[in-house]
Amino acid sequence: MRELVILGTASQVPTRTRNHNGYLLRWDGEGLLFDPGEGTQRQMTYAGVSTSNITRICLTHLHGDHCFGLPGVLSRMVLDGVTHPVHLHYPASGEEAVRALVSLATPGIDLRLSPHGSAGAIADGLEVQPLRHRIEAYGYRLSEPASRSLVPERLAAAGITGPDVGRLQRKGRIRDTSLEDVSVPRPGQTFAFVMDTAECAGAEALAENADLLVAESTFSDDDAGLAAEYLHLTAGQAGALAGNAHAHTLVLTHFSSRYPDVGVLKDQASAAVVGTDANSTQVIAANDLDRIPLPKRRSLP
Repeated sequence: MRELVILGTASQVPTRTRNHNGYLLRWDGEGLLFDPGEGTQRQMTYAGVSTSNITRICLTHLHGDHCFGLPGVLSRMVLDGVTHPVHLHYPASGEEAVRALVSLATPGIDLRLSPHGSAGAIADGLEVQPLRHRIEAYGYRLSEPASRSLVPERLAAAGITGPDVGRLQRKGRIRDTSLEDVSVPRPGQTFAFVMDTAECAGAEALAENADLLVAESTFSDDDAGLAAEYLHLTAGQAGALAGNAHAHTLVLTHFSSRYPDVGVLKDQASAAVVGTDANSTQVIAANDLDRIPLPKRRSLP
């Protein structure tokens, strides 16, 4: 299963209908929890997802609305009897704050601290890029390698059946038949997470050709001055980021409490997408407890 479970969509100030940040990406056997703000443990209960699903926790930065839920989530994992290792990724400059938060949690899980201080790979298929915020911040990108899908008709025509199919996949060739002869390219899927930031090269690198891009949309285009002052994206900037990067689906979140109706933010982001050369990007304004499946794989030329 590959889906994004939205646990919270508010920015600094939560509202009656929007909890602080929290996003659980269910990716096959892994569960990546991004930016657990206050109330994340409770939101997981409402969403019907278990802490046992969590294998990695990824913090973009150490502002409170992105990490104050960490002790509660870790304590709940102990209560739920989680025994597998849990990797905690975060900017290295936040080491003191992270250790303070972890110290508040009930001990008892195999928590592995994994700070990072520069762009690049931090785990298998998972990389970070620096963002432009008021403190050190990084976005995350999870990528599946491209592979190949077997075509049954081609296998039958080549007379390859039973155990020989597995041998062909492992070795790449059986007799006069190569794997390329009986298969087609299968593109890997990509998820990108761009949180508190102004426009920057790191955000662009993360978003490039993403199947599912989560991007902050704190301010309306009408409040671009505030966005520039606090180093956040406007809805239009988030839309332009997605469109220019040819992202398949853009999920807007991290909304300021000044906008009780975020429909205007979705409209501004959609208009910005249309202004790029890739106007097929789908735009979703996230609500708490939404479940968003990964889009179907793209077809290669």
